[in-house]
Amino acid sequence: MEENYSVASNPVYYEEQNLHVLFAGESQTPPLHQVGPKIYDYFLLHCIETGAGAFRTEQRTYELGPGDCFLIQPGQLVSYVSDSARPWKYRWAAFSGTDAGRLVREAGFSPEQPVAACGDRSVIPEALAGIMKTFYAGRESGHLTSIGLLYLTMGEASEMLKDHSRLPGKDSQVKRTVKQMIHYMSSQYAHPVSIEQMSASLGYNRAYLSRIFKQETGLSPVTYLLKLRIDKSRQLLRERPELSVEQVAASVGLTDALYFSRQFKRFCGQAPTAYRAATARQQEH
Repeated sequence: MEENYSVASNPVYYEEQNLHVLFAGESQTPPLHQVGPKIYDYFLLHCIETGAGAFRTEQRTYELGPGDCFLIQPGQLVSYVSDSARPWKYRWAAFSGTDAGRLVREAGFSPEQPVAACGDRSVIPEALAGIMKTFYAGRESGHLTSIGLLYLTMGEASEMLKDHSRLPGKDSQVKRTVKQMIHYMSSQYAHPVSIEQMSASLGYNRAYLSRIFKQETGLSPVTYLLKLRIDKSRQLLRERPELSVEQVAASVGLTDALYFSRQFKRFCGQAPTAYRAATARQQEH
């Protein structure tokens, strides 16, 4: 069996790029077809469609099959070889850029965890095929399309990697839920959100969320959200002198300026106007 190989390169290239998909390809390999040992100077993600094979790093060997993905990091010495009886068919995409490492880490990949088992219903092969298709079309807009499909791919892999890395047991579930609550409040504090809305969004009973949140942080969700808003308002009062107290209050999700002033004094010991004046004097000296 000869190798059936095709690849398409991004028609657009920028020297300084935050994230750039370089090329994408597919191959039905012959039995025992081997690549490496070698290193690459870009990230290279493979997803196996059919067949089997082995991926080797300097640390260990991974026996892989349909739906499995493996990510090669720049400068990592690797080799990979298809099975003798069931040689694999895989797709791949190469990418680089100043944000590439962050994207990979956020997805959960690392040199110690280079493999994600995404299963036979994964959208990743279709996304990688989409990158090839858009590059073959030769349009400049394909650059943006390829980045979108790369994010889709990493999002899918992330679900598998994070499921794999989660510790079993009740405690880890509680800590993860509390982290979700903190993330929700940190991203939504500027809006008039409520704890009820957060509970509905996360799919839990409010009483349960309040109990585990206080258990982990020492504060109720209501108090944590209010403290977060007051902390953000202090920053605005210091850094944006052109904003009125009412505008600051609205910017942190508190539309009642009188209530905001009362709570600000409760947390900070002085009214917002007095706090702003005091910090202005400190900055002058």
